[in-house]
Amino acid sequence: MPKVVISEFMDEAAIAAELSGFDTLYDPTLVDRPEDLHAALAGAEALIVRNRTQVRGSLLKAAPRLTVVGRLGVGLDNIDMAACRARGIAVHPATGANDGAVAEYVIAAALLLLRGAYGASAAVAAGQWPRNALMGREVAGKRLGLIGFGANARETARRAAALGMRVAASDPFVPAGDPAWNQPHGPVARLDREALIAGSDVLSLHVPLTPETRGLIDADVIARMPRGAVLINAARGGLVNETALAEALRTGHLGGAALDVFASEPLDAKAGAIFADVPNLILTPHIAGVTQESNVRVSAVTARAVWRHLAGI
Repeated sequence: MPKVVISEFMDEAAIAAELSGFDTLYDPTLVDRPEDLHAALAGAEALIVRNRTQVRGSLLKAAPRLTVVGRLGVGLDNIDMAACRARGIAVHPATGANDGAVAEYVIAAALLLLRGAYGASAAVAAGQWPRNALMGREVAGKRLGLIGFGANARETARRAAALGMRVAASDPFVPAGDPAWNQPHGPVARLDREALIAGSDVLSLHVPLTPETRGLIDADVIARMPRGAVLINAARGGLVNETALAEALRTGHLGGAALDVFASEPLDAKAGAIFADVPNLILTPHIAGVTQESNVRVSAVTARAVWRHLAGI
């Protein structure tokens, strides 16, 4: 029986380098075959997952010897933390390993949506010349509002400041005296959430999904955003009311949006139908934090944490 089970994709070189000496089962299709996953976990002491494997209920029951879970990422909403604590199961997220990837995604989405010119290839190739229709906006001088000011939000702030954006954030868990507000690239304005929502040209979410944050961006909040503002969610599905967002894009109240995460994942055709023909919308499949480089970092950090736990270090 394997000692370590890996149910979703990760860098294979990291498995070979960091988990050598342990009997390891790496099968990234296990997440879609729950019965096989449960069978594989019967004697396993360690499990490594991304965000789709639900570490709760029947899975935990199927893994009586489990002592550690490695999370290839930072969000923990797919893991029953209370149940893990009750059983003494350690949980190790890959804190910090994909912050830069998320920050680059947010900045790229802001550039694309504000400028609005990059979807014209087919029209230009067909002989159209829609210059007036594609007169977009610059990011310089715009305010980037960050709801949540943890590690990847701070990386996003650094990149935004380099492009001449004014940066503000709201986070009740980062006190006013925290040095994070005074970055080398310039100070980040500390605002309450309402002021941030009302005054941001680009609003980006950087909070976990909790009972308090679920539905955080609903129709009322969207209505309080400035007309033409851009919303970016590369944090967690469930933070944004997707129906209200689609409607705000259709009416033109919002100038654009990028969603990398969804209330239901993977997004199927039925759930995705609300986004049909919605303008100025970028949809991506929970990939903001996953690049070739970040996958190597996340995999190495996670595998190393699991190895250290199993080795008793």
